[in-house]
Amino acid sequence: MNDTPTMPGHPIEEAPRHADWPHRPLLLALLGLATGLVVHLLLGNEPLYGVSPSALTLALVAAVTVTAGLVAFTIERKLWWTSIAFSAAMGVLTGLVVWWNGGPQDWSGGDGWRTVSLFLGIAIAAPLYQAARDEGRRRFPYASVHDHAWTNVVLWFACWAFVGVVFALMYLLAALFDLIKLDFLKELLERNWFWRSLIGLAFGGAVGLFREHDRVVHLLQRVLATVLAVLAPVLALGLVLFVLALPFTGLGSLWEATRATTPLLLGCIIGALILANAVIGSDDAEERRSPPLRYGAMGLALVMLPLAVIAAVATGLRIGQYGFTPDRLWGLTFVVIACAYGLVYLVSLVRGRLNWTTYVRPANLNLAFGLCGLALLLATPLVSFNAISTRDQVARLESGRTPVERFDWRALAFEFGEPGRKALERLKRSANAAIRAKATEVGAAETRSQVQQEDEKLARRDGLVGRVRILPVGTSLPVELRNLIADDDECRGPNDHEVCTLSLMPGGTEALLFENSCFAPYEKQPPSTGPGVIPSEDYCVRRYAIKEGRWQAPESRLARPPAARSAARDTGYRDGKIEVRPVQRRQVFVGGVPVGDAFE
Repeated sequence: MNDTPTMPGHPIEEAPRHADWPHRPLLLALLGLATGLVVHLLLGNEPLYGVSPSALTLALVAAVTVTAGLVAFTIERKLWWTSIAFSAAMGVLTGLVVWWNGGPQDWSGGDGWRTVSLFLGIAIAAPLYQAARDEGRRRFPYASVHDHAWTNVVLWFACWAFVGVVFALMYLLAALFDLIKLDFLKELLERNWFWRSLIGLAFGGAVGLFREHDRVVHLLQRVLATVLAVLAPVLALGLVLFVLALPFTGLGSLWEATRATTPLLLGCIIGALILANAVIGSDDAEERRSPPLRYGAMGLALVMLPLAVIAAVATGLRIGQYGFTPDRLWGLTFVVIACAYGLVYLVSLVRGRLNWTTYVRPANLNLAFGLCGLALLLATPLVSFNAISTRDQVARLESGRTPVERFDWRALAFEFGEPGRKALERLKRSANAAIRAKATEVGAAETRSQVQQEDEKLARRDGLVGRVRILPVGTSLPVELRNLIADDDECRGPNDHEVCTLSLMPGGTEALLFENSCFAPYEKQPPSTGPGVIPSEDYCVRRYAIKEGRWQAPESRLARPPAARSAARDTGYRDGKIEVRPVQRRQVFVGGVPVGDAFE
């Protein structure tokens, strides 16, 4: 083992050094290769897109990959069997959870967070097991847990970077051989069994190589921690100024943007948590003592709870306005976790002041145990956010708090899973005629896009007036015609920007709808049309007329005049000089049947 120079004033404290295992890279590469082949056998040779694997298939794939991955990350020559037992137990647990959640065809809104929750729990459990294994008993020293957690993160990204390099080299070689008409490598890369096996082989081999050179991994880990620690004062200064500015700016703008407020604040809290821990390290010897870094970490600890409280209020306001949905319940869960971390860090700071890290490290360990258990619980259907959301939304509908036209029928039918579908069937028998009719209509839809949301339709209708110039000036837009244009999704754009012109013909039974961009100079046209490119005339003019007592949109469009007259045309359009003239044309008839287009 070669010696690694220490940084002045900062000795490198490494995790317990395990015995060298020269065969580990080869063994893990073979394990990865076998995993890739097994995954291919389970998924089959069909392309992934357009295919929904069964719940059992996904469960087996998840169990195999998680078991193999944890073995690669945790196995040592000493107590190797405990690593296999731990990895197999976590793999079986993963498979059961995935099978319990059902196949992709059964997934609904928010189900993606269950997968995130599952793998978060596994990522926390792994360093806890590694620390206990090193101790030889159920003991979890914070320094060991902290070191293994950071090492696993660095290993994960380094191994995927290695996989990317391997594939880049393979494609480069494939292109090189293709130049001399040898396309065997190119064809191999297009075969599912080959690239799946190659991913496993490269990833397993990378884990083995990096773990046999753990000094390199620890060096990368320290470089990463140093870079993150330097950023701590920057983020701390920004967040502290933000919190101090709130009493002067008020919270009104935050409540107006409640959809974006919570994710943004949670992102800041996660960033603060990571950067603060990069500064405090695993123990006193590893803690950064530079005043800017030290006070930066303290500033981050100070602002996490206020930010979490603001996020909680923002989430509460949105829930109070619109009720529960799976996504909002997941957001509420993350907010509660953020509040717990913020409270623990603030209490540690108040108790310890400059020595606050002696309190926050054991608190981090306790929070890790709690978060691991909570994440694994939320990954299962035991806590059904779909059922909670369905009960709340239906209760708001039936009580009248949410009008029928404002109710999110699409979410109930396609995002709330089985509880939503059962509730929709029950609403088809509702005593309320409006609810019963809408539930029956939505129940007949096969896809989410087929459900027309009444609130979206009303918003389009109300916003149409600001996007249309009415000619003759001062003429009012007939309500039925307005609804027809809006429902056809014409004149899309900002509500305060005119994008169309509607010319009502004399008599009030006919109207022409023009796209303004068709008559403006090309440099003023939308970005979707390049310089000098004139939009298709099919989208320039549409004729509406009253037939059978109501406005209809017949398939009639106006041809574009010759380019030589375009200047006069655009000037006339700007001035509102629009008229309809009778034009006599000639056309070929064969046996009394018209043939071809009319001509002059």
